Amino acid sequence: MLCGLLAGCSTFAPQIQPPGPQILKEPPVAGWGAEKLLEILDQRDRQFRSVRGLASISYRGPEGRQGFQEAILVQRPDRARLETLSMLGVILIVTVNGDQIAGFHPREGVFIRGESTKENLFRYTRIPLELEEMTRLLMGLPPAAPGADWQTAGGSLYRDRGGQGKEVVTFDLSSGVPVRWHRLAADGSSELSAAFENYSSTPAGLFPSKIIFESASQQRTVEIVYEAPEINAALPAELFSQQKPANAKELPIEALGG
Repeated sequence: MLCGLLAGCSTFAPQIQPPGPQILKEPPVAGWGAEKLLEILDQRDRQFRSVRGLASISYRGPEGRQGFQEAILVQRPDRARLETLSMLGVILIVTVNGDQIAGFHPREGVFIRGESTKENLFRYTRIPLELEEMTRLLMGLPPAAPGADWQTAGGSLYRDRGGQGKEVVTFDLSSGVPVRWHRLAADGSSELSAAFENYSSTPAGLFPSKIIFESASQQRTVEIVYEAPEINAALPAELFSQQKPANAKELPIEALGG
């Protein structure tokens, strides 16, 4: 998705501001308790299972900044296919499933594969999330599974991360959709965050065509803007794996660096 495309330098300025400590002290909004907000998360979790579409990607990070087109296919919980496009055609195909991540670089004639670990996923996407979290993000869902341990403050849900900080999901109460997600460190600073914007109607429900993911500690921002995404399309399993082309040179995934 991003490997091999980066150039130039970039000064990092966060796009998503972390919630202030006072937000988690606000009383719940009448009619929007934890049960209702969790019901929204659970319903959206069931409504959105796959996506297929073209997206414009903008990236900023320590390596530089870049913009490109990406064909994105996602089948939750653990399958994705990312095709990076240029004026000359496809320049990178990345497939990932529960067992393996593989990347084919057609211009270089190079094929790379490895286990579908968080580390290997990051090598290609620069998104520091587990696979199931990343597929949720690409589906316009907060990368946090619904559960019984959430509490309510104002128009947000939050939960403790075992003494390591908090996770916060903030809703737009006028439309009843999540608009911000934060993973906070113990001192309240932002580790990871996401914004979900430009919601539009689909047969499955309201879908955010613009998704911003940010890692403040790593000074990285990925902005994804979908163009007419197809929600819950039937996607064959064979789309999410690759075999090495006969004329390609295979390299270990460590060749991509950290």
